[in-house]
Amino acid sequence: MKVLIVGSGGREHAIAWKVAQSEKVEKIYCAPGNAGIGEIAECVDIAAMDFDGLVAFAKEKQIDLTIIGMDDPLVGGVVDVFEKEGLRVFGPRANAAILEGSKAFSKDLMKKYNIPTAAYETFDTPEAAMEYLETSEYPIVLKADGLALGKGVLICNTKEEAMEGVKTLMLDKQFGCAGNTIVIEEFMTGREVSVLSFVDGNTIKIMTSAQDHKRAKDGDLGLNTGGMGTFSPSPFYTDEVDKFCKEYVYQASVDAMKSEGREFKGIIFFGLMLTDKGPKVLEYNARFGDPETQVVLPRMKNDIVDVFEACIDGTLDQINLEFEDNAAVCVVLASDGYPEHYDKGFKITGFENFKDKEGYYVFHAGTKLQDGEIVTNGGRVLGVVAKGENLKAARADAYEATKLIEFENKYMRNDIGKGIDEA
Repeated sequence: MKVLIVGSGGREHAIAWKVAQSEKVEKIYCAPGNAGIGEIAECVDIAAMDFDGLVAFAKEKQIDLTIIGMDDPLVGGVVDVFEKEGLRVFGPRANAAILEGSKAFSKDLMKKYNIPTAAYETFDTPEAAMEYLETSEYPIVLKADGLALGKGVLICNTKEEAMEGVKTLMLDKQFGCAGNTIVIEEFMTGREVSVLSFVDGNTIKIMTSAQDHKRAKDGDLGLNTGGMGTFSPSPFYTDEVDKFCKEYVYQASVDAMKSEGREFKGIIFFGLMLTDKGPKVLEYNARFGDPETQVVLPRMKNDIVDVFEACIDGTLDQINLEFEDNAAVCVVLASDGYPEHYDKGFKITGFENFKDKEGYYVFHAGTKLQDGEIVTNGGRVLGVVAKGENLKAARADAYEATKLIEFENKYMRNDIGKGIDEA
């Protein structure tokens, strides 16, 4: 079969790498792709939001399955457009992708269906938000309602910080129209855990757990980013947590969406906070996480195409998801200055060091081919991944592997997964 993957980051590279292992697949295209994806797929110069262009390409090439990797096109309704044209596509329709597209919607959904989450209020005007903050307890969390590249969350320790945060989101429009509405919620403490799942509208199958590091600098300091590294599994995701979430969170979320007339087919990403009062949902995403995908898929035993098709066909209950009994760690190599100002266009060397190196992977995030060489083309450039028998071993190997790749202004955190083996 012929497969089209929509997106251009490390997540899409990991998906393409996994899809390429399926015996069912004879040809992979990626729109728009990147230099790494180009080694296993044919990259086509069509933007992820060019729905007409994507549909025309899928028809021309007689694509059997299109996989949407990114949030923007999902929230924008690309699945609806493909389905209307009779094309087979993996991902939620727009009315289901709102689970990620609107923080206010997802919080209201959780409240209505008693899914554990932080207490919150929603505001459409900066005046109302600021009035609420006058009597709030601190720290407090401000969230842009819409999509903001994983960066639209502000943790404010004081009233002054919170007032400035409202200004940033609602008046200065740092994240555009995503900040037209904001959610203000209680600050929760505890361990964060990411859990990805496959959903077919009725059945949900949970993947292995992971944990992301969002802040730019060591010690969880600096600005929020799209993710500076991750590890899987999380030792904090215990059998007790799993049991609780299966009873009160996972199936409950799928059933809630169905009850609202928003049948969800695709990926639900659960961002969980393990509080002293039990697990609570921080956020939902309607697609694979990035960089969580880069540590989850290398541990997955199944043919991923079988799972995608089961989600589309409503037969996920017949799939037994299996993961290796090991661990994986991903360290993101970024451009120094990310997530603010950084230079790009620098030549990257060392990829040959990973040829035939079993258990090691380099997933491209912000790269492109230029005059026959692979150069940096983004803030997050590469995800260097290593598997090991446990998290300590995987972490050591991942950091050793980062030494094999070089480019000018290379930057990374040095504490991804530090101390997790002591959990």
